[in-house]
Amino acid sequence: MAARAARTDGNADDLDVEEALALVRKHPGGTTDTPRHPHPRHDATAWPDARAIAEDAPRHGAGGRTGYLTPVAVPLASALGLTLAAPLTALTDLPSFDTSAMDGWAVSGPGPWSVRDEGVLAGHSAHTPLTDGEAVRIATGARVPPDTTAVLRSEHGRTDDKGRLHVTAATRPPHTVTHGQDIRPRGQECRSGDQLLPVGTPVTPPVLGMAAAAGYDTLTAVPRPRVDVFVLGDELLGEGLPHDGLIRDALGPLLPPWLRALGAEVTAVRRVGDTEQALYEAITASEADVVVTTGGTAAGPVDHVHPALRRIGAELLVDGVKVRPGHPMLLARTKDDQHLVGLPGNPLAAVSGLLTLAEPLLRTLAARPAPEPYTLPLREGVQGHPYDTRLVPVSLRGDRAFPLLYNGPAMLRGVAAADALAVVPPGGARPGQEAELIDLPWTSGGIGVCFT
Repeated sequence: MAARAARTDGNADDLDVEEALALVRKHPGGTTDTPRHPHPRHDATAWPDARAIAEDAPRHGAGGRTGYLTPVAVPLASALGLTLAAPLTALTDLPSFDTSAMDGWAVSGPGPWSVRDEGVLAGHSAHTPLTDGEAVRIATGARVPPDTTAVLRSEHGRTDDKGRLHVTAATRPPHTVTHGQDIRPRGQECRSGDQLLPVGTPVTPPVLGMAAAAGYDTLTAVPRPRVDVFVLGDELLGEGLPHDGLIRDALGPLLPPWLRALGAEVTAVRRVGDTEQALYEAITASEADVVVTTGGTAAGPVDHVHPALRRIGAELLVDGVKVRPGHPMLLARTKDDQHLVGLPGNPLAAVSGLLTLAEPLLRTLAARPAPEPYTLPLREGVQGHPYDTRLVPVSLRGDRAFPLLYNGPAMLRGVAAADALAVVPPGGARPGQEAELIDLPWTSGGIGVCFT
């Protein structure tokens, strides 16, 4: 979790020009004066509201009231990380017959017992009933023979030179066992028809095991949202060192595994040329549930996202967010059953958009539970923007969050060493002030984390 903590006086080089100018009037301890002039993007959406709009967006499309995708039958091997869309109901008694809970002997009546020559193994059919005073070797999980009184553990019994079985456990009176001892009776865990897990349960490894034991080969679950990623920018290189005004594409490698960690199925990652026509054709040809674009969300000469969306007739749900970095991000409904998340082109700004808009949108589509909010005190003060929320990479050490350097919009060095992003309100935060934290998927240990 370690990385260098930020100084309380901040680093203007970590901010874009507008942010740096806005922070000139910073108070000691990392706060700023209230601005005398309104935000230049007064129509932008407040950060908490943008997240709420993204979370609610699918409920107003084809998904209807629930917002999640149409449930499907999924093989157990493919269901990890999904959400149950139907109750998990036992298809059989568990166990489905009386079984031995231990390796040892199945015995009938009081001892000592005469021991049959042939033992009872797991997976074999029922054996001849035991008679009073008789025992048979039995393995864990094997079906106990009819008229079995108890199972005597291997370490609690011995045979004499005549082949008769005796109890040796010091806690037992001579030659006795307790009725039902070390036997798992039929239906001990559940009866056929019992509800084991409700709708909305995340499918974890134990859930898969429970489903298999209960007789399931498939689960009715909400599928992973399909996501197409369109990387915009003629200045981007796919390999090698930057040269001649060209830079490496950082978002092509970053976004697909991050989206998978958020529960998505990434169906395409494409480079799209810097023309409105190329972007229009890419979006209209996509059959994904969500389209994610990188760059082109502002109003520059090669920013084609807004024109392409107008041409499509898309509904803009969020057009700019009061958050730094990443304020030019957007969310649109391109079809009744498709949304587009427009991320800024700067890497950390794109991460901000991913967590602000894509995460809550995908969470609703996949019917995944929202993470529990939590706060930790900041080890150092953090400069604030006068009117925007800031998302700042932090490392977590014990019960403190350490703000990290290199947190400018174009930088990934800070978030690469981070465990979470701290939500810093307008005006900044003082040392020791509690800050809301957004865990990064691989540090929160969620079951949806998948990088393959």
